[in-house]
Amino acid sequence: MSTEEEIIPVRPAHVFDEQSLTEYLTDKLEGFEGSLTVRQFGQGQSNPTFLLSSGAREWVLRKKPPGKLLPSAHAVDREYRAIKALQDTDVPVPEACLLCEDDTVIGTAFYVMKRAEGRIFRNAAAPEVSTAEERRAIYDAMNESLVKLHQVDLKAVGLEDFGKTGNYMSRQVDRWTRQYEASKTDDIESMDQLIRWLNENTPDDETTTIVHGDYRLENMVIHPTEPRVVAILDWELCTLGHPLADLAYNCMLYHFPAGTGTNLGLAGLDLDALGIPSEADYVDAYCRRMGRGPVPNYNFFLAFSIFRVAAIVQGVYKRGLDGIASSSKAESFGIYVRFLSDAGWQIASGG
Repeated sequence: MSTEEEIIPVRPAHVFDEQSLTEYLTDKLEGFEGSLTVRQFGQGQSNPTFLLSSGAREWVLRKKPPGKLLPSAHAVDREYRAIKALQDTDVPVPEACLLCEDDTVIGTAFYVMKRAEGRIFRNAAAPEVSTAEERRAIYDAMNESLVKLHQVDLKAVGLEDFGKTGNYMSRQVDRWTRQYEASKTDDIESMDQLIRWLNENTPDDETTTIVHGDYRLENMVIHPTEPRVVAILDWELCTLGHPLADLAYNCMLYHFPAGTGTNLGLAGLDLDALGIPSEADYVDAYCRRMGRGPVPNYNFFLAFSIFRVAAIVQGVYKRGLDGIASSSKAESFGIYVRFLSDAGWQIASGG
């Protein structure tokens, strides 16, 4: 769909001082003409995102949400650093313009980037695409872009210190367990079982690359008419880590029914007719491009990916109950936490 369909007036919970922002951008942002129109992107559950218009120019602003935040969450400064560092690589990213860490301007830290024009597919089956051939090419471009990211020379782009090296998966299990517990609202037995299993089955593999952390079709802008990735979005969870965590996360929707939640899953669809590769073929294409063999412990990475999403959704749900979520639908997310916990445990337990 066109991103224009998702642009709405700024939600009451996310209103900020537009005059203060105008004054700041007048001095800091190249091409800014002094007049400002602010609207909000309705999609997205974490960092509120806004469309800034000044004359014929458009930018996107990402900021922290209001209210008390979970530890280390909503790190817009890390988002900005990542896309700025990748600007001159072959990884498709938006053009980063400026970072403001002065809370007095609009109440929280924020960054501004140029708007990337193109299509965003909220449904992984991409029903808007007219042919199976184009859909196949879009999935192949997504696969290729992930490989480009994982092949980035960290030292060359200045990201060798962007995260810790070693014990990534054990640290991630610990981090998201703590995040989940910090926003917990209900007891979910399958989540408790999944957390125990992940701790008992964490692999020792020390492979380290830059990882996006939320890599999926929905988080990229596809060229308006061509099957290629123009920009990968939403870098909030980017860090140094294990590339297989990104790959497994990218493949989660193969395990979710097509009618689940926001209708994003692929399970049960005729993938061949749609032009979408099978999970095995998608993983094989990634491995071939990376020059590596078959993926060991794949079920661990898959179960972990679903667990992490459950922890993130729990945080969104809690913010919804508190009235400060980016999405107006956040209060209904409790059922998804339980669904994800069950799905993750099913994969972990071999069910």
